[in-house]
Amino acid sequence: MVATIGLGDSLNPSTIGPALYVASGERSRSAVVEFTLAVFAVHFLGGAALVLGPGQLLLSLLKDVDHTTRDALEAGAGVVMVLVAGLLWRKRQRMAHKDLPTPSPERKSTLLLGATIIAVELPTAFPYFAAIAAIVAYGGGVGRQGFLLAAYNLCFVAPLVAILATLVLAGEHADELLARAREAVARRWPVAIAALLSLAGIALVAAGAVELATK
Repeated sequence: MVATIGLGDSLNPSTIGPALYVASGERSRSAVVEFTLAVFAVHFLGGAALVLGPGQLLLSLLKDVDHTTRDALEAGAGVVMVLVAGLLWRKRQRMAHKDLPTPSPERKSTLLLGATIIAVELPTAFPYFAAIAAIVAYGGGVGRQGFLLAAYNLCFVAPLVAILATLVLAGEHADELLARAREAVARRWPVAIAALLSLAGIALVAAGAVELATK
């Protein structure tokens, strides 16, 4: 489920747009590498701060909650995710017509660019918050939670890694392929995120409902 949400969240025009932009400039490969590393690091550290801080406090509170209430909360979280997906689906056409963000040509540091974008986006990263809540509720110790958080973030930067792979493998055709990718993402990212959030939400509702029914 964490991977599903991460892949849906990865179709984020706020990261893919700038990545495609820096991929078309000088030092394209190293620029995309720097941008990807910055996005991964800041996104992971922001999530880790939530898991280790408020997340552990929430987990300690949940230890005193009975299993029935936990299952109900799990199903409720799934319902919220489905509702968010429905809202995104409803507004998909308007959101798809928004231009992908293009960074200022005066900004030279792709590391700073990636870090700044994620720092600004993080407070509104609702799919990430849902995944973090699921990770915290799963428990299993800080080590396992850190592993799941890292897995989510690897999924989150998957499109950026794909852009780098295109630059390395496609050669002179890379610019044409990346231009097509930019157009496809601009048109379809709301639909993709809505579909993946719906699947993850339905899975949570089903899991919670099955546990409640068997008690």
